Amino acid sequence: MGVTKTEIYKDEQNKLASLLKVLGHPARIAILQYIINQKACICNDLVEELGLAQATISQHLKELKNIGIIQGSIEGKSVCYCIEEKVWKQFQEEFNFFFNQDVKVDECC
Repeated sequence: MGVTKTEIYKDEQNKLASLLKVLGHPARIAILQYIINQKACICNDLVEELGLAQATISQHLKELKNIGIIQGSIEGKSVCYCIEEKVWKQFQEEFNFFFNQDVKVDECC
């Protein structure tokens, strides 16, 4: 049996690619920015705030939660989410490492 494509890459490369894929949707960026700006957990505010359908927001929250960048709880009809600070810091470090690499080239094509 052949090797899957993700298995030929380092764990850090797969992790960063997964994060970038999830963050590649503007609704997810808007959700994260909204949660960050609240400086607290948010509960059922996103439909009115973002103007998207509840099902759409739920799907985006699920994707964000799957990569661990948010955490949440469901109690009855109440759904609360907040930024998972430890994971946020890890992703921040990975982005900084990736984008702070020296790209100076002596010659270019």
